[in-house]
Amino acid sequence: MKPFNDIRLRLLGPVVLFAFVAVFFRLNRYFFSWPWTTILLNDSVELATGIINWQIARWAVLRIQRNTPGLVNTHQRFLRLLSIMPLLVAVSFFIRHSARYFIEGQFMFFTDTAEVSRSIGIQFFHVFIYLVIYEGWYLIRQWQHEAIETSTLEKVSLQSQLRSLQHQVNPHFLFNSLNTLSSLIRESPSRADTFLDELTSVFRYLLQSERQLVPLSEEVEFIRSFGHLLQVRYPAGLIMDISIDATQKSMFIPPLTLQMLVENAVRYNVILPEQPLHIRIYTTPDQRLSVANSLQRKPLRVETTGAGLTNLTIRYGLLNEGELIIEEQPDWFVVSMPLVTESRLAEMK
Repeated sequence: MKPFNDIRLRLLGPVVLFAFVAVFFRLNRYFFSWPWTTILLNDSVELATGIINWQIARWAVLRIQRNTPGLVNTHQRFLRLLSIMPLLVAVSFFIRHSARYFIEGQFMFFTDTAEVSRSIGIQFFHVFIYLVIYEGWYLIRQWQHEAIETSTLEKVSLQSQLRSLQHQVNPHFLFNSLNTLSSLIRESPSRADTFLDELTSVFRYLLQSERQLVPLSEEVEFIRSFGHLLQVRYPAGLIMDISIDATQKSMFIPPLTLQMLVENAVRYNVILPEQPLHIRIYTTPDQRLSVANSLQRKPLRVETTGAGLTNLTIRYGLLNEGELIIEEQPDWFVVSMPLVTESRLAEMK
């Protein structure tokens, strides 16, 4: 944290404080009590000693802050600051009247105890202002520093959680793909070769999925390869329609989002030649991407908000870029998610 640069404050602060006290505590002397020669002499002493006392109080406060740093020691620091207030008042009182003694030849000039009480009260007011300014500014800077540190730690933690959630996708997808490939090898070696080629493309993309966000165009190319793998297994049972606005292809989404949603649709719905599963992937004018599948659940009821969809919801929550909307209509199951713009992506980095 950068040191507190208070050069101007140390010069202008005593002047402002002197003017405030003169107007609200000593106005009578300027109009009713003292001759102007005495006023000029007294004000010069007051202003000069005020600057000196400001430096002394500043040194004391900064020393206490160095010895009891941080927000965790705020209570202890307050007690120390309160304990030195009488000492600083006594030092301030002594310096002011010592200067007057050397100039006028007298140490005390008060005519009654009320004036003494008022003078000491003014010194307490001065010291209180010194402590409030330096300790208040110190607390504000400490809060800002800790807020930045907390934000940085949260960002690192969220990125770590996001990577962890991404890693949960890969083994699940690998398991399903190997099962499909194993079946195809037995049924049709030629189709297995085609499947293996597409699988290579899919895993090439999968290895690059460590990024927090990817362009929608890349994700769409990936899902076309992934869709081809599914259609090898379900040649007449799966219909996939992709309609992406060209102006939104450069926007961003979390990697493997489409694979997760398409895989969920396949897992929880009936896929038959006479009852094909329809999957639609499309963008909307409000910069959202939607994945909809025809609702034809398998006889064995499975909760549709499974691990994949739950992970996707968590990922969007971690990104804090908008709400994932899950909607079940009479014939369709629709998941809609916000797209991230390039400018917003630059802010996140």
